[in-house]
Amino acid sequence: MTNKVNQKAQFKLGQIVYHTKFRYRGVIVDADPYFQGTDEWYENVAKSKPDKNKPWYHVLVHGQGNETYVAESNLSTDTSNDPIDHPFVEVFFDEYDESGEYSLKQTFN
Repeated sequence: MTNKVNQKAQFKLGQIVYHTKFRYRGVIVDADPYFQGTDEWYENVAKSKPDKNKPWYHVLVHGQGNETYVAESNLSTDTSNDPIDHPFVEVFFDEYDESGEYSLKQTFN
């Protein structure tokens, strides 16, 4: 059983991030205080075995139509400040700020 400790998230919703292992950019649409997937998914997909007790994020991947579930330890702040190209960006966000963040739509606040 995982010890579920509340962790302070390093990143926030609407922030553009960079996956340090797989080298892609994306925008955070949701965050969990700890891993909330299945043990099977973790064993089969999370090959680097990141800490389950630290925050995990749902990320829309730039230039693709998919969302990923990423451990905080595999993310860094994206330095390009370019907007994200993803079909669901407009579903979650209203505006893009040139500083590299999106504003959540009021329905998601």
